[in-house]
Amino acid sequence: MADGEQDQEQKTEQPTQKRLDEALKKGNVPVSKEVANFFVLSALAAIVAWCTPNMLRQTGRLLTPLLADADSLPVDANGIGKLLLHIVLGGMGIVAVPMLMGIVAVLAASFLQNGFVVSSEPVMPKFSRLSPLEGIKRMFSMRSVIELVKSLAKLGIVGYVAFLAVYPELTNIKRLPNSNTEAMLMFLLMLASRMTLGVAIAMFIIAILDTLYQRFQYFKSLRMTRQEIKDEYKQAEGDPMVKQRLRRLRMERAKNRMMSNVPKSDVVITNPTHFAVALQYDSASMKAPKVVAKGQDLIALKIRELAKANDVPIVENPPLARALFDAADIDEEIPTAQYEAVAKVISYVYQLKGRRR
Repeated sequence: MADGEQDQEQKTEQPTQKRLDEALKKGNVPVSKEVANFFVLSALAAIVAWCTPNMLRQTGRLLTPLLADADSLPVDANGIGKLLLHIVLGGMGIVAVPMLMGIVAVLAASFLQNGFVVSSEPVMPKFSRLSPLEGIKRMFSMRSVIELVKSLAKLGIVGYVAFLAVYPELTNIKRLPNSNTEAMLMFLLMLASRMTLGVAIAMFIIAILDTLYQRFQYFKSLRMTRQEIKDEYKQAEGDPMVKQRLRRLRMERAKNRMMSNVPKSDVVITNPTHFAVALQYDSASMKAPKVVAKGQDLIALKIRELAKANDVPIVENPPLARALFDAADIDEEIPTAQYEAVAKVISYVYQLKGRRR
């Protein structure tokens, strides 16, 4: 089995939103040509049914004066130029509405399928398109075979519908040579309207079926393997190992900053061995003492060692140490529930230092 077929079999997962967004940026969207054909054909049916009689009348009004006074038309360059300008402007006025209807039909077909998609990717030159080998591969690919079968089926359906529209009028068609010009034109106009309307209805059904098929093929072409989804998740969320390493570095830096606050603290309250909480209090700038460092087990041991090395008083009070450890975070003031107990500790520390409140 070819490598491309193996890769396609492994792509069993539906495309992620990121994959769909990337395809949209590249202008890769599901497009059904049959939808455009239906809108153009519908516009043509409307033109034939509603606009053609008016266009014929306007054309008659434009040309009748010219034909009636053909012998008096100017033959000099200036006169012929004015005559051509008159005919061109009049013709533009006659075909303006049908042309506008055709443009609106094409834009509506594109907008209703995917909205307005603006991308320069589809028009960028690709050298792979110039390769004869790639062209032969595309020509004999399964997609080309399917498109050929679809085209033949569509041609058969449209031809059959057109035949059904004309068949009831075969007897009247045989009588056309015996009709006057106006009756002949009106009959042909009615026949063309009926035919285009029937074909438009058939194209509507074909467009719906082709739209469903194109969207199925589109999402199938964007399917992903499980590895691709994992890689995309890593790119979006970050590699778990890298995130863990960054988290560890942040914790180390926070720990180092915390430890640098221990020498500046006023007292360290311990459990005595499992918990240690360092407090700092300045009556001039603080409403209440705040926690500048805290830790458990090994970190608590490190806090006690730094406190001893910097002559920071250590007070053993297991209930208070545990309560402060659970209730207050770093750089937060102590809760009001611990005010009285901490006040006694601070007062005791001040007495040890020979200070008075």
